[in-house]
Amino acid sequence: MSNSVLGNIRVVLSHTSHPGNIGAAARAMKTMGLSNLFLVNPKLFPDAMADAMAAGADDLLANAIVCNSLEQALQGAVLVVGLTARQRGLSHTMLNLREAAPQILARAGDAPVAVLFGTEMSGLSNAELEKCQLLITIPVNPEFSSLNLAAAVQVVAYELRVLAIAAGPVSKDIPLASFEDVERFYEHLERTLIEINFLDPLHPKRLMTRFRRLYARAQLEQEEVNILRGFLKWSGRGRIPKDNS
Repeated sequence: MSNSVLGNIRVVLSHTSHPGNIGAAARAMKTMGLSNLFLVNPKLFPDAMADAMAAGADDLLANAIVCNSLEQALQGAVLVVGLTARQRGLSHTMLNLREAAPQILARAGDAPVAVLFGTEMSGLSNAELEKCQLLITIPVNPEFSSLNLAAAVQVVAYELRVLAIAAGPVSKDIPLASFEDVERFYEHLERTLIEINFLDPLHPKRLMTRFRRLYARAQLEQEEVNILRGFLKWSGRGRIPKDNS
């Protein structure tokens, strides 16, 4: 069971600057039974330093999927979890890693889940954080909170493996909407809000960020996205559909 669930967990490294960290992250993943490595615009890859630091996890590097955009790396994921060291303004729900692990494994029972790690120097950008439905943090020593990228991958992978081994069979939930379907819903929502003059595109402030935070908490199911987009289609025409329930 643990291998099946862990096989649905995708580790996404965004804009990694040092190839050695990619190799070390691959090694950390393999020791815990994770195998899906996605790289978004790495500065150097493939690279001999990555191979050296992988120390036996060369197969993960060989099978790593290099993406030109974050959207490409997250395609198909029903839950995107971002690792961050600090609370941001208007951020999504933030939990420590141990609190979040059950949610991650529950969603990985039958669909891909992406765990997103930012660049070594500054972590995830605000734009990247907005693509997440859940934020997690590792409760490190506040007096020395600097954690190497590969070490962070190791801690996350360890927590997920321990829980996966201890857990019983994962129950199948109603299918969640994929990342790309939710993104298309946000695009549709923004267009409609502009059409009805609810959103000023020249002065949007943080309205769409607030909507993203609201719907991220809901963890939208596929059918719910279809309903919402149907409603937007009707409201964009100035009509409200009748209740057919």
